[in-house]
Amino acid sequence: MNNPTGVLLLNLGTPENCSVIAVAKYLNQFLSDPRVIELPAILRWLLVKFIIVPFRSAKSARAYREIWQADGSPLLVNSELLRTVLAEKLNSGDNKNYIVTLGMRYGKPDINTALRQLEKLAVEKIIVIPLFPQYSSAATGSALEQVLQIIANFKVIPEIAVITAYFQNVDFIQSLTSSIQPYITSDFEYLLMSYHGLPERQMLHSGCYKTQCLQTSNLVAKSVNLAESAWGYSFQSRLGRLPWIRPYTDDVLIELRQRGIKNLVICCPSFVVDCLETLEEIGIRALEQWQVLGGQTLTLVPCLNAQPSWVNALEAMVLKASP
Repeated sequence: MNNPTGVLLLNLGTPENCSVIAVAKYLNQFLSDPRVIELPAILRWLLVKFIIVPFRSAKSARAYREIWQADGSPLLVNSELLRTVLAEKLNSGDNKNYIVTLGMRYGKPDINTALRQLEKLAVEKIIVIPLFPQYSSAATGSALEQVLQIIANFKVIPEIAVITAYFQNVDFIQSLTSSIQPYITSDFEYLLMSYHGLPERQMLHSGCYKTQCLQTSNLVAKSVNLAESAWGYSFQSRLGRLPWIRPYTDDVLIELRQRGIKNLVICCPSFVVDCLETLEEIGIRALEQWQVLGGQTLTLVPCLNAQPSWVNALEAMVLKASP
């Protein structure tokens, strides 16, 4: 029997619980990454330790409490469910031998633990899939850098295949289309595709992240068969005072109301599992803003999570990269 093939799903991470202490620990690890805050080490350390973490931890903890589930963090719960279902799918046929693990760039389960599990099982190949459809240095690049550093210390280094960006993958687009289509009803007016933002200064290191987001948006709009006037894209989750890539989601909401849009559907194609940024930032805060602006409905399309079409898409990516 051949050695198994490893599949490593990568995600950003989450606090272990929604206490201020746990959130502060997570933010400290996340924001200390030089790919996330591109400043000289001493300046980054001062900014994170004495400004961002002390002033942001309590606010972020309150946001996490708004969406925390009985079984834990939505990002972890959804990522783990996706891992489980994908493993079942990959091993459901004859002569299939896959081990699927999950590693978080920050927090637990960490990337090192996931990779060491695959090393112990003597996998002959590891297929790495960052759960970030569009490439950015701060997310994809940072996670892959850590993966390669750890694998370099394996006693026996397996073959590595990395799926770095699938922003225009046909199966991924079809999965998004299937998730959005039920919300294009008789009272539908506008679809806004809101992506995680990046500071403008990081664009040079991220393979034109904004262009990839626009390509995803165009493909989805075409697949859903939307008129050009019935959809748009924006960027959320900005932090600090430096300019981030535009247009900003909160500004676009104002513009849409000025155009007379009342019924809005929002999806978040840079997130494949629901998390703080989708459930709280859009599902709660953006909804509150929309209501204050006089909008009637704001409907958040759930992320792909472990939907069958998305699991099938991941399976196809793995099989294509398999030995």
